[in-house]
Amino acid sequence: MSKKFKVLLTNPIHPECNQALMEECDVVVAPDIKSETLKSLISDCDGLIVRCQLPQDIFDGAKQLKAVVRHGVGLDFIPVDAATKKRIPVANLPGSNTNAVVEYCLAAIFYFRRHLDLINSQLRIQGWAKARPQADPSTEIATTTLGIIGFGAIGSKLANAAAGLQMKTIALTPRPEVLPSGVRSATKAELFSQSDVIVVCCPLNEKTRGLVDQVSISMMKSNAILINIARGPVVDTLAIIKALKAGGIAGAAMDVHDQQPLTGEEAVFDCPNLLLTPHIASITSSSMRGMSEGSVKTILAILKGNQPDNIVNPEVFL
Repeated sequence: MSKKFKVLLTNPIHPECNQALMEECDVVVAPDIKSETLKSLISDCDGLIVRCQLPQDIFDGAKQLKAVVRHGVGLDFIPVDAATKKRIPVANLPGSNTNAVVEYCLAAIFYFRRHLDLINSQLRIQGWAKARPQADPSTEIATTTLGIIGFGAIGSKLANAAAGLQMKTIALTPRPEVLPSGVRSATKAELFSQSDVIVVCCPLNEKTRGLVDQVSISMMKSNAILINIARGPVVDTLAIIKALKAGGIAGAAMDVHDQQPLTGEEAVFDCPNLLLTPHIASITSSSMRGMSEGSVKTILAILKGNQPDNIVNPEVFL
């Protein structure tokens, strides 16, 4: 009997998909995501499924690694150039979590606009008479302007959803020619000054790092909200905190953070009108299954010598 391939999971995947992978491979789940742990475990593995930030030198000690698959979309977790230099194929799963992220954005918008959490709490604790007036300052989103930073799969689907809710959409993108009818291209200054809701969904790279800075935030309307589902370093967190404390903007939702996981000691925990979530915009039961299924299918294909369409560095096969 031929020896099974060995696959390392940085984090658990969907149980049924894990079982399917175990039927064909020896599977190791990292006990933690510390750099030293991952680097020690990768040495004799053939495949790697990634759900966390990898150390930049992770592949230095990978003696027989043949495939790396991102359990999701964002590639900033993986040092792709380093993998390419070692001729290790890297794949991701485009579109695998788009629905989940778009729904998170909509949920965050309604969280700030309708104040249902506050009203529910007031009704239970202080009664009908105290709770009912809390609805008076709530606002409808129809006819308001949504500004999208980064117009990929998520931005496009979010714009479609916004149109159905009668929102106007403007977008900041390096490729304005791809924008559909009904979505207007905007400069950075126009987007920040005109939008009632801003959603940051661009990839993290050297051009976008710090893109949402203090100057940009100062242009926002006082009743506007900002939602970051991109990566923490795209947004100047301290500038957001300053604006929220000063009442310069109405609210912000952060699903991604400068350093993850949060410890509870960060300044964001002492900030008003800030919705904090632990990088879960892409996670639902259905998206987790889909990402896990895609990861297993892709890594098995590569290990068996095939070249799936979702390889991001196909030059390694030349």
